[in-house]
Amino acid sequence: MFTKVVLQFITFSALLIGVMSTPVLYGSGSTERISPRGNAISFNHWGGHASLDNFDHFYGVDNFDGSVHFNQVVEQESHVVCHAQAIEIIQQRLVVLQEMAKRIITEQICEVETQIIVFQQFHASVGLFDHDLRRISGHRVGFDSNIVSHFNDIVDESGSITTHDFGFSGLDVGSHTVVVGGHNWDDFRSPSTVELAHRAASGAVVSVH
Repeated sequence: MFTKVVLQFITFSALLIGVMSTPVLYGSGSTERISPRGNAISFNHWGGHASLDNFDHFYGVDNFDGSVHFNQVVEQESHVVCHAQAIEIIQQRLVVLQEMAKRIITEQICEVETQIIVFQQFHASVGLFDHDLRRISGHRVGFDSNIVSHFNDIVDESGSITTHDFGFSGLDVGSHTVVVGGHNWDDFRSPSTVELAHRAASGAVVSVH
């Protein structure tokens, strides 16, 4: 039931989309399968674990977290706007996503070595959004509406995690980007205030570890 509670929150942006704009390409690289660079680490069958077969197919051998080869195509911009909510509401929904990630990793991977590798990939790829929010990545701040549209498919009607192929890879992330408008970013003021916020939050993380 808790998954159903968050479905509308995750998908509301996709439902609000109504106006298309001309696609704009950001970033570098290719959406074709990536060839390895000189010292790239392959995790295909790493450590002899069969559960890691074809691991590199998702992002590419030299693209562990999706940061090296990333193409962003902005298809819709500012027609979806943010709506301020109480911070507790936001935190609750993000924790639901956090716990669902834990459930997927622990229920659908039995080898602990694979669990840690997959989690590190997930953690690193989510962390890239930090650079987007700080406007230092060169990417537009938004989400991929095509990827988000699969959220309802994560669990079936019985609440079990599904196992069918969604038909995309990590290299497809960003190719249907929606940029959300309504934020208070200002090119003159925000770079300094956002960095202050980032340092404060980073300091809070360090202080509790």
